[in-house]
Amino acid sequence: MRYSCPKCDSGIQIQKTFNKKFMITCSDCGLQDLVEYTKNIDEVYLEFLARYDQGQTPNKKEMNVELKEAGIVRDKSEIEKMVHGNTPEQITKDVLYSKKDYISYYKTIKEPDPTFGMLVDEMGLDDSTVQYLHQKNIKQFYKFQEDAISEIISGQNVVITAPTASGKTEAFAIPVITKIARMGKTGVISAVFVYPTKALARDQLPKISELAKNAGITADVFDGDTKQKERLEILDNPPDIIVTNFDVIHYHLMYRTKFASMLSNIEFLIADEAHVYSGIFGSNVHYIIKRLKRMCKKIQFVASSATLDNAQEFCEQLFGEKMQLINGSGKKGETDFVIIFPSLRTQRALTIDLLERLVVQKHKTMVFSNSHLNSELVAMQAKKKKIDIRVHRAGLMANYRNFVEKSFKDDKIMAISCTPTLELGIDVGNVDGVISSTIPVNRLMQRIGRAARKGQKGFAFLALGNDPISQYYKNHPDNYFEDIEKTYIDPKNPFVEEFHVLAMACDKPIARHELSEHSEVIQRHVDSGRLILQENRYVPNYDSIKETLEEYSIRGIGKSIDIFYNDKKIGERVLPMALEELHESAIYFLAGTRYKVKEFDYPKKQYAKLVSIPRDYPYYTKALTEEWPTIETVYEKRQAFGIEVYFCKLHIQKQVYGYVNIELGQEVNQGQKVLLEKPLEYDFVTKGIVIHAPKPTKQMESSDNPEYTEASGYHATEHIIIEGSNMVTGGVSQDLGGISLGTSGLIFIYDGAIGGNGASKALYDRLEKALERSLSIVKECPCNNEAGCPRCTFSYRCGNNNEFLHKKASQEILQKINDGEITEIIEPTEGDKPLV
Repeated sequence: MRYSCPKCDSGIQIQKTFNKKFMITCSDCGLQDLVEYTKNIDEVYLEFLARYDQGQTPNKKEMNVELKEAGIVRDKSEIEKMVHGNTPEQITKDVLYSKKDYISYYKTIKEPDPTFGMLVDEMGLDDSTVQYLHQKNIKQFYKFQEDAISEIISGQNVVITAPTASGKTEAFAIPVITKIARMGKTGVISAVFVYPTKALARDQLPKISELAKNAGITADVFDGDTKQKERLEILDNPPDIIVTNFDVIHYHLMYRTKFASMLSNIEFLIADEAHVYSGIFGSNVHYIIKRLKRMCKKIQFVASSATLDNAQEFCEQLFGEKMQLINGSGKKGETDFVIIFPSLRTQRALTIDLLERLVVQKHKTMVFSNSHLNSELVAMQAKKKKIDIRVHRAGLMANYRNFVEKSFKDDKIMAISCTPTLELGIDVGNVDGVISSTIPVNRLMQRIGRAARKGQKGFAFLALGNDPISQYYKNHPDNYFEDIEKTYIDPKNPFVEEFHVLAMACDKPIARHELSEHSEVIQRHVDSGRLILQENRYVPNYDSIKETLEEYSIRGIGKSIDIFYNDKKIGERVLPMALEELHESAIYFLAGTRYKVKEFDYPKKQYAKLVSIPRDYPYYTKALTEEWPTIETVYEKRQAFGIEVYFCKLHIQKQVYGYVNIELGQEVNQGQKVLLEKPLEYDFVTKGIVIHAPKPTKQMESSDNPEYTEASGYHATEHIIIEGSNMVTGGVSQDLGGISLGTSGLIFIYDGAIGGNGASKALYDRLEKALERSLSIVKECPCNNEAGCPRCTFSYRCGNNNEFLHKKASQEILQKINDGEITEIIEPTEGDKPLV
C-alpha cells in the first residue's frame, strides 16, 4: 500500500526506530514526524494524519531536537565536533552525515611510523640471507625485527606482538633458519612451525621455504591433507623445518609413529597466531607442549600474534617457560574508523549499505560476521544489490575456500563475507575496507588491521547490532576500547588434565618418580584400570582407553555431520550445532545458496542430504531447543554480592524438538512453530556456574500471572548476564550456554565445549562486574516492551524463540543482586520448565 503525504501528496517512508517508534518522512517536501509504536502500520499512518490535521507535526528544528533526544541520530554539530582535526574521505563523510543511523564514534586511525633498527648488513647474518633480503629490497630491519632476531639467536624464548603484515614471519624465521644452518645437522627435523589451521600453514609455507632455501635449509608441510606419497617422502628424507598444527603433533605422539620419533630431535617450536590457543583448545595445546618437552632434550620457544594484550603472561602459561616480550609496529595507511548504531534499520541493512558504498568506489572489502548464518545472509542480500561477493567460513570445502581467497587476491571479486576464519593471517592480497559486527576491541583491531596495508587510505566500520552489547556501546563508546579481550587457558581443567596424563603414558611410559604434580590423576587412572604399574613405570591399558583416545578432540568440538548434495559431499557441520541447523526440513545456507534438508541420519550414520529450493522461497529456519542441567561436582563456591554461586561440573542434556520458519528480513521472534516427529537428543559433561537469583516480588505482585512473570524474569536475567558478561570476561559469551529452571530461581551458565573451556571460570571470577554491567544494560535500554527487545533481553542464541522474557522482572532481580540480597543454592523444583 502507498502512503501519501498530506502536505504534497507524494509517497512517504515509514521506518520503525530502535526505541519502538515510527519515523515518517516525505523526501519531497521534508515533512517528518515521530509516532508511537503499534503493530498495525495503518494505525500509525492514521495517527500521523490526525497529528498533521491538528498541527502537531514538528517543524525541522523541533524534529532534529526530538531525534537527538531520542538517541536516533546525532546532531550535525556533534558530528562536526567528532570530525574536527581529522580529514575523512567522502565515503566516510556521507556515512557520518547521512541521518540514517546513530554515529557513536569516529576517528582517523593514524598508526605511528615503525621505528627502524639496524641495517641488514650490520646484523651478522649469513651472506646468503643478506643477499636474499637485498634481492627483496629489504635493506633495513624494523627495530622489533632486530630485537627479535638478536634475542632468538642468543637462545631466548620470545613472544612477538606486531600488527598484521608487519614482518613478524621474517622476525622469527630468519633467526631460526640462521641457527639451523649454523648447526649443520642433516637428516633431522630441527624446527616445527605451528599454525592453528591447515589453510594458514599452507599459505605461509612458500614464504618460509623461500627464506630457508637461500640458506640451504629445507621446509615442508605435514598435516592431515598431506598426500600419502608426500608423507612417505618426508618420513624417508625429513626436512629441516616442518610446518604443521598441534592436532598432528598430538596424534603422532600418542600413537608413537615414525613421525613422532622424528620430533624428538627438534630444538625450536614456533607458534604463530598464538592468541588462537585460548579456552579449551589452548588448555590442550599447553599439555601437548608439555608432552613434547618430555620427548626432547631442550626446545627454544617462539610465539607471535597481532592481538595479545597479555602476551607475556599468556605465553608463559601456555609454554610453561619464561618468555621475552617484543612489541612491534608496521607500515599502514590512515584508516577512517566509525562505530555506527542502526537506529532506523537492521544491522544487516546497515552492513549492506556500507558495503555498497565501498564497492561502488572500487574499494575491495571484507565483511566479518560472527556466525555462519549471518555471513550467508549478508552475501545473499549483497548479491541482490549486484555486488560480486563470496562466502568464506568454516564448514565449506577447503578447495572452495581456496578459490575464494585466490579470487579476492587476484581482484576477480570485490568482496568477501566471512566469519573469523579470515581473522588469521591468510594472505588475501590488497584490502581497502573492513566492516565488522560487534566483537571485543582487540579482535576488531586484528580485523581492521587487514585494511590499508599498502599505505592507501583505509575504511573500517563497526556495525553495531540488535544485542545488549551494542546498545551499551552505543551509549558508552569509550568503554569499548577499555573492554579488551583477555586470552585465557585453564591448565587445571580436570577433564583436559586427565586425558593428557593418559596421552603422556601413550607417548612414553611414565616413570614412578615423574610428573609428581599429576600424582592424584595418575592414581585415579591406576584405580580405574586405565593405567597399569609395571616395573616402576605407568603404562596405558589400551583395551580400557582405546575409545577415549579415538573420540577426544583437542579443540573441544564434537564429531561432524557430513553434508551431501546430489550424492557429493559439499560441507560439514560439527555436533551439537549440526542438530540445530540440519534437522529434517531445516533451511541450510551454504556458500550463498539456500537448501532444504531432505534427510538427516543421526546418530547412526551422521549425514544430511540437501535438496534445492526456489530462489524466491521466503523463509529460513531456526531450531527450538530444550536443555536440562544436573550438578555433578562442586569445585568452588563463594558469595557474589549476596548471592551464592557455585563453580561446578555439570551434565547437560540437550534436545531439538522443533523449529520456526522465519521470513527473510524479519526478526528472529517471528514465525510459526513446527514440532519434529522425533526430537533429536545430545548430552555432554562440562563446567559451569550456578546462581540462585532473588524473586522479583514487586513485579509478581502486580502481575496477572505471577509464575510466568517470575520464570520469564529469570530467563531474561540469564540472557543478559551471558551477553553482558562479554565485556568483562573477554568475549566469552559465544562459548557459553545458559539455562534458567522455571520458577526455582536457579540459573546455570556453562561452557559450550565438552569438558569445559575456561569461559564459565572467567565469568565466575568476574561475576560482580558482569552483574553490574547487566543491570546497566537493562536500565538504559529505552524499550517499553514487557518482554524487552533485542537490545536488552533477547538473544539470537535463545532456544525458546525469545519467548518467556520479562524485562522489568529481570531489572528487579539484577537490582536486588547488586543491592546485596542474600540467596543460597537450592534443589530444583519438580516440574520446572528449563528455559534456554
